[in-house]
Amino acid sequence: MSIIFRYLIRQIMVSMLAVSGILLLVFMSGRFIKYLASAAEGELAAGVLFAIMGYRFPGFLELILPLGLFIGILLAYGRMYLESEMTVLFACGVSERELLQKTLVGALPVMLVVGAMSLFISPWGMKQVEHIFNEQRKATEFEMLAPGRFQDLSSGTRVTYTEALSDDKRELQGVFIAEHGRNGEGVTLITAETGSELIDEKTGSRFLILEEGGRFQGMPGQLNYNVTRFEAYGLKIQAGEAGDRELEEGISTLDLWRSDNLEDRALLHWRFSLPLIVPIVTLLAVRLSRVNPRQGRFFHLLPAMLVYITYLGLLIVARDALADGKVPEWIGMLWVHALFLALGLWLHFGPAWLHRRRLEKEGRASA
Repeated sequence: MSIIFRYLIRQIMVSMLAVSGILLLVFMSGRFIKYLASAAEGELAAGVLFAIMGYRFPGFLELILPLGLFIGILLAYGRMYLESEMTVLFACGVSERELLQKTLVGALPVMLVVGAMSLFISPWGMKQVEHIFNEQRKATEFEMLAPGRFQDLSSGTRVTYTEALSDDKRELQGVFIAEHGRNGEGVTLITAETGSELIDEKTGSRFLILEEGGRFQGMPGQLNYNVTRFEAYGLKIQAGEAGDRELEEGISTLDLWRSDNLEDRALLHWRFSLPLIVPIVTLLAVRLSRVNPRQGRFFHLLPAMLVYITYLGLLIVARDALADGKVPEWIGMLWVHALFLALGLWLHFGPAWLHRRRLEKEGRASA
């Protein structure tokens, strides 16, 4: 039996890892493209993108692993039904109940991993992302510059470009700045060969000192431009926004447990719900993986995915209802889990129970 157990778990895990890897690539790529757009706009430094994605990885994993396990069971067992491997197993004495038990035991490590991600690792990662975002918000324009890129800074009133940046990021080469006047002053264009940062020791203000360049100010479409040549020109650098923003996902599970806020309590229920999904979707997948060889290998995937989407959708609805105070906390999101647990138990044991009831009725009728 241990050989059969290892074979079943290996088939599930291979399919689960393949599906989870593809899903991770899709979801993380979409998020990474969003962060790239923020970096292109000057809201994030390019050097922190991979750090952010690394810290957010557990948050992606906690959502994808249950789905990967669900699809992995459907694909692995569906193939075994089509190739009559399940028929051979049942003929060798492996019952459907034993198949379910072995699959649930194999899903236990996945449940533990999802629980660790949801309760501890993912909140810690989001806390680090929160710290990075706050540091980026406080960064000055000078710190956000990247060579060879036009960057929209100062709340959209200034566009800055530099051809090159020194290794210590202290000196700019080939600087171009375009700034819109705030009181109908037109457009101001500044070019300079080099630029460096200067900090006023008395006030703490920061200035960008441009050297060997020119300043052009005027209204577009008119000829009365003011042209100024300079050897050195100081331009004040705007600092980022003050204050820190707190990400809800970065709050620790212990703090959520102590909180009386409804939204925090809803998030706490959500974190406990994610590992509970694993055994329930395993129960559903084992039964939904049965395939008629005439229907094809992937025929059962559509109704199974509809069940999973409905399950996840109801969990989201229950979380929102709990956060709005429409559902008592003692019920929380348990009613959704209970509903699909009952569905899974019915799919496994309901037909046999109905068959026995029918035989009992026929026996009483014939007597």
